[in-house]
Amino acid sequence: MAYFWCTDHKAVEDEHGCRAEVRLGPYPTREAAEHGVDALHERNERLDAEDRAWDEGGD
Repeated sequence: MAYFWCTDHKAVEDEHGCRAEVRLGPYPTREAAEHGVDALHERNERLDAEDRAWDEGGD
């Protein structure tokens, strides 16, 4: 069974949940889906910091 994070409802759903456009995943477990959005936010923060450093002329 696959699990997804629904960005509309901010909740984990199975494959019978909301439409694909509002889901992240699939994740192998419910717990992985719950924390998948955290990993997404952490990655975005890291990439934003890299972009700022690039814009400021850093390495």
